[in-house]
Amino acid sequence: MILLQILLATFSITLCVWIVAFFLILKKDVLPKITLFLVSLSAGALIGGAFLHLLPEASESMDINIVFFITMLAFVLFFFIEKVLHWHHCHKGECNIHTYGYMSLIGDSIHNFIDGLIIAGAFLLDIKIGIATTLAIALHEIPQEIGDFGVLIHAGFEKIKALTLNYIVALMVVIGGILGYFVSFYSENITTYLIPFAAGGFIYIAASDLMPEARKEKNLKKSIVSFLFFITGILLMYLMKFIVIA
Repeated sequence: MILLQILLATFSITLCVWIVAFFLILKKDVLPKITLFLVSLSAGALIGGAFLHLLPEASESMDINIVFFITMLAFVLFFFIEKVLHWHHCHKGECNIHTYGYMSLIGDSIHNFIDGLIIAGAFLLDIKIGIATTLAIALHEIPQEIGDFGVLIHAGFEKIKALTLNYIVALMVVIGGILGYFVSFYSENITTYLIPFAAGGFIYIAASDLMPEARKEKNLKKSIVSFLFFITGILLMYLMKFIVIA
């Protein structure tokens, strides 16, 4: 049953790639406006997921000092990986990235694999934590995939090939989910440690990537709406705490 939940969750994440196809039919002047609000919603969901679900759950099963240390370690590790692999989850069609498209694909593969492990760990703890974590990751994946598509187009890929490669790379989240499930049989502690690790990753992505992107908006009205989307993301995660699942 848990494996089925993990499979459904991870496959749902891969569908975010095809949402990009929908955005491609929109006018170019509409896409940046929508992306701004998606980025803000994503940032709020990741922050809410980390502080309202993952960290409280982790603190119940291990010493709080260990929770903080693993969260900090994950934050530092995500920063290191971003530097090494030139991860830059830009959220516009034109990305300030000067790396090859294949390097972007490698970085995204690792990122998606880690997401799969995190989703598996969350469902192994509690279905509500799993759903909340999947939702937070999905909301982040949408603006990220738009940016990833822009990187591949900038690198010289045709649109169909870029979408196809993005989906193949997205399937790494399914592999990560399956591996995370079966590894848990050999090491029960890995699930416990994955939760604060995920929290650190969520906080890093939101604070260092998404929020600065949203903060660039100069228009006061758009900034207020963007902030409201950010709060909405947090509220979504808060409401997830009260969902009763049989």
